[in-house]
This record gives sequence, C-alpha cells and structure tokens, in this order.
Amino acid sequence: MLDIYIKGFVVTFSLIVAIGAQNAYILKLGLLRQYVGIAVTLCILFDTLLISAGVLGLGFFIKGNQLLINSIAIFGIVFLTFYAFLSFKSALKNESIQIDDQVKTNPLGKVISMLLVFTFLNPHTYLDTILLIGGIGANLNDDLKLYFLLGAISGSSLWFISLGYGARLLIPLFKKPITWKILDISIGIIMLIIAYTLIDLIVY
Repeated sequence: MLDIYIKGFVVTFSLIVAIGAQNAYILKLGLLRQYVGIAVTLCILFDTLLISAGVLGLGFFIKGNQLLINSIAIFGIVFLTFYAFLSFKSALKNESIQIDDQVKTNPLGKVISMLLVFTFLNPHTYLDTILLIGGIGANLNDDLKLYFLLGAISGSSLWFISLGYGARLLIPLFKKPITWKILDISIGIIMLIIAYTLIDLIVY
C-alpha cells in the first residue's frame, strides 16, 4: 500500500513542479504576499478534482478518443504559445512587478478568475492531471486506487504550499527588475517547449 502511495506522490510531484502558467501565477502571488492561502487552497482543490476524475476512469475515456486528444493538444499549443508571447513581451517592456509595502493588492475576484483561467483553460492541466496521472492511477486495481490518489493529492498539496509560502524567501532577489526579466523569459521558453511536446500527441 505504501509503495502505491509513494508512486502517486512521486508521479504527481514530478509533473507539477515544472513552471507553468498556474505555477508562475502562484509564485507571483507568493512574492507579493497576496491571497496566498486562498490561492494555494484553490489549486489543491482543483488538482484533487481533476486527478480524482482521471483515476476514477475519465483518463481511460480520453485515451480512447483521439479526436478529443487532438483538440486538447491543438488548443494547448495555441494557449501556451500565446502565454509565451505575453511572457516575452513583459520581459522586453520591463513590466516587472514591484515588491514593496505600497504595492496595490489585486481584487480577490480577479485572483480567483485568473486561477480558474490558468487551471481550466490550460489544456496542459488536463493532460497532466487526467491523462497522465489519472491514466496511471486508473490502471491500478480498485482497492489500490485510493492509496495512489492520496499520494497524488499529497504531492500536489506539498508543491503548492511550498511554492506559495516559500516564494517570500525569494523577495530580496525579486526586488531587482532583472530577476523578473529572467523569470518571464524562462517561463516563455518553458511554455514553448511544452507546446512543442504537445505536437507528438496529434495523430492525423
């Protein structure tokens, strides 16, 4: 049982650690110390719902529907490429976020809206949580799926808590505009790499 729990933890943690649109936004909220608890809780909840859906059978459905996989992949390529463009634009225009005591706090509604967009309008989220993590869990015997799911949720929870609350340790570094430039450029490059990997999922 423990080995199944660990498998769920390791698989999930290794997949979500890569910097994506959602992770980058959580990182920025953590740096700005804005609604970190709410954002982390929502991300854990979203992952729990999506991973559970995958482990309980939705992963099998998606795997067997190539048209749906093609649609998800194409939408993902467009979404990630566009977000990469925005990241590069932000870096070139020096649109860095200022970290100081006078920084304007974003409305909670906007923060929640952005999290919903970065989670549910980002096809890569579905590929990770439902297709990959869910697909692995769905192949287990029914009596083992719960342990895999608990491990997956633990991995997701640890990551988002560490990212959201650990970001404040980087505040001195991110007070320098050059650091934001490096982050934005890095995110843009990673988004393009992920978009490129989605091409392999498309079957003509």
